[in-house]
Amino acid sequence: MSEPFCARVRLRALAKINLDLRVLYARPDHYHEIRTIFQTISLADTIGVEFTRARRTAIQIDAEADIPDNLILRAAALVLDELRVAARVEFRLRKRIPMGAGLGGGSSDAAAVLLALPVLAGRRLELDRLIALAAELGSDVPFFLLGGAAAALGRGTELYPLPDSAPRRGLLVAPGVHVSTAAAYRALSTRLTTESQQNKIVSFQSQVWSGLRAPRWPQGQPGVNDFETVVFEQFPQLASLKRQLVKLGASPALMSGSGSALFGLFRTQEQINRAIHSLNEERVFRISLVSRARYRHLWRRALRPYI
Repeated sequence: MSEPFCARVRLRALAKINLDLRVLYARPDHYHEIRTIFQTISLADTIGVEFTRARRTAIQIDAEADIPDNLILRAAALVLDELRVAARVEFRLRKRIPMGAGLGGGSSDAAAVLLALPVLAGRRLELDRLIALAAELGSDVPFFLLGGAAAALGRGTELYPLPDSAPRRGLLVAPGVHVSTAAAYRALSTRLTTESQQNKIVSFQSQVWSGLRAPRWPQGQPGVNDFETVVFEQFPQLASLKRQLVKLGASPALMSGSGSALFGLFRTQEQINRAIHSLNEERVFRISLVSRARYRHLWRRALRPYI
């Protein structure tokens, strides 16, 4: 009897930052209406996948960190059910993206599974179906099917591609602070007014359109993150870190998502080196912006043996 088919791949699940983030109002479905600009960056988790056809589905994960309700397992079960494929799937997760920092690490891991398993199973899922599955797993997950720069509306699942900016480099600072996204939304909700909604929409439109015209966008675009108002009040050290990044020459410097990670993009390598020296007591990562074309190339290269 021949051995069952077994496919093995090693995936890189990239993090994201928010180059702009406006929160408009609480929706009837208990989510919030947002306007944001997602951007993939080079910081990544690594996921090893071993896929074997089987009579019954069994999904296991070997992870360095204990992650409750791991989205990798949920994504695998969801996509195998959609494909009507039974398999034994083993994951090995090396977590490098800080958790609970507003960088979408869990969402990116889930999207990696949605992208890879159909290929390993020798099946095809159309993009619209993949996006629907991704939206069931979380608001950030659909973006990681696409990568690059994108404007996101609604609860973050309505996505529109933006032109890629120059491959700028910068730093990501990940303080040892956990910010509850749910608590941040609750605190922000009390400050949202109808008048500010329209102002935010006009301001966001202006930001996007000026970015489309700028040859080196987002250089020189300051960006806004509505969560900074409430999160910086609770964690003043994050406000201090942002001021430090600005003083060191970062433009833009911003908190990502609901925090607690902050990023700064710099014009020169000298500025980056000086900032690393100044932030030597913090957990700092070197990052670069990853274009949509580069993002797709990384996926093609990882899955090439099975395409």
